[in-house]
Amino acid sequence: MRPVTERDIRASFINCTKGEAKRLAVPKDLATRPWDDLDFLGWRDPASPQRAYLVTESGDGFVAVALRLATPHGHMRRSMCTLCMTTHSGDGVALMTARKAGREGQLGNSVGSYFCADLACSLYLRGKKEVEPGGRLHESLTPEETIERTKANLNAFLVKVTG
Repeated sequence: MRPVTERDIRASFINCTKGEAKRLAVPKDLATRPWDDLDFLGWRDPASPQRAYLVTESGDGFVAVALRLATPHGHMRRSMCTLCMTTHSGDGVALMTARKAGREGQLGNSVGSYFCADLACSLYLRGKKEVEPGGRLHESLTPEETIERTKANLNAFLVKVTG
């Protein structure tokens, strides 16, 4: 992913108002992010842990989505992220919902999916962030193919958000 600025982030949200985008918490460490290892930028709001945000490249610009985490149920079963196919136990995977863009979102419609709770999918795929034993299953796909699959899964989710 190419580096993104705070201004780029705030201007690229498709499912919240400009005022909401202006007020949300943007990471302060954008200059030090490992951009070459990221397929998308994702982060949780430190002031509001039930909020998360995701930014990805789209054409010449960026697309950003505001997410909400569903209330965790506190069980210890393993769950799989629908983006990167990494499994985690406990609260390592969370149901995240996004208000749909446009009129449907104004009517209260949303879509959801299970993502790595820390949104570090790109780092798990590249072995830059450790996952517990059994978290990355052996696949016959190359690393490049798993990265492309993750990007395709993210794009499929964004299509649901944009309707």
